Amino acid sequence: MKVLNIRQPDDEQNSRGSDAAALHPTWRAFIRYCAELKYGEIERLKIQDGLPVLAEVVEKKIKFAA
Repeated sequence: MKVLNIRQPDDEQNSRGSDAAALHPTWRAFIRYCAELKYGEIERLKIQDGLPVLAEVVEKKIKFAA
């Protein structure tokens, strides 16, 4: 299990449209991570003050029976 610290991106001014500008930079970082993940699971997401701060990602799942 991999633990990720979600943090604000350095390019906060690089927003697209009014919806992206209204979204907190921490949420944008989380959404960007999900898009880059492409496949996997986020097992647990910790939120503080309405913002994501920590995610646990399952790296490997082994299925032994069909």
